[in-house]
Amino acid sequence: MFKFAVTHTKKIIVGIIGATVVVIGFAFFVLPGPGLLIVILGLAVLASEFVWAKRLLDQAKGHYDRAKNKVFKKPAVEPEKK
Repeated sequence: MFKFAVTHTKKIIVGIIGATVVVIGFAFFVLPGPGLLIVILGLAVLASEFVWAKRLLDQAKGHYDRAKNKVFKKPAVEPEKK
């Protein structure tokens, strides 16, 4: 019973903190600030407890890399074909 309570309490706390950071990141999309980086940080917090957040984090990292390459004029890296 005690382990169940600790596990769920940890998930709730991580969920609240991660969701708050993601919301702040979305606010920085319209305010001056590094919105995408903060959203990725919030997803990283959520990914420590939730599988769906890990998948979103991987997608967000891909968007970040494409945006960074576009800014620095680097060609997009194509995955190797087998």
